[in-house]
Amino acid sequence: MTPADLADLHKRCFTTPRPWSATEFEAFLRDPHVLILGDATAFALGRVIADEAELLTIAVAPEQRRKGLARRLLADFEQAASGHGSLTCFLEVAAGNAPAIALYRGAKYTQTGRRRGYYRLAEGATEDALILSRRLDGR
Repeated sequence: MTPADLADLHKRCFTTPRPWSATEFEAFLRDPHVLILGDATAFALGRVIADEAELLTIAVAPEQRRKGLARRLLADFEQAASGHGSLTCFLEVAAGNAPAIALYRGAKYTQTGRRRGYYRLAEGATEDALILSRRLDGR
C-alpha cells in the first residue's frame, strides 16, 4: 500500500483523532521502528522501540467491519511486536470510541492513564484519550 492508499483508508475510518495525511504515512513508512500489517481493506500501524510497542492506529474499511479484521490485526501486531522484543504494548483511544474500547478490552488491555481534552473536536470541543496497555509476555 502506498502512503496515499493508507491516507485514503484512514480518512474513511476516522474523524477523531483526525485522519493522517499521505505525507505523515510516508514518514511512518521510512521509520525503521514502524510495523505495518494488513492490506487495502484494513491495516494496523505501530512502532517498537526497545521492549515497548505502541499501536498507533488500526483502520478497517467501513464496509469490511464486523468481520474480525481488527481483532486479527491487533493479534498479528502484538505477535510481530513480541517477535521484535516488546514486552508491553501501549495505545491510546478516544474515550467515546466504544467499538475500539470493546476490542481492546476483549484483548485484555487495561486502562493505565487518561489524557484529558487530548483530542480536538469540531467547534472547539475536546475529548479525552484513554491510555491502555497489555503485557505481551504472558505476565
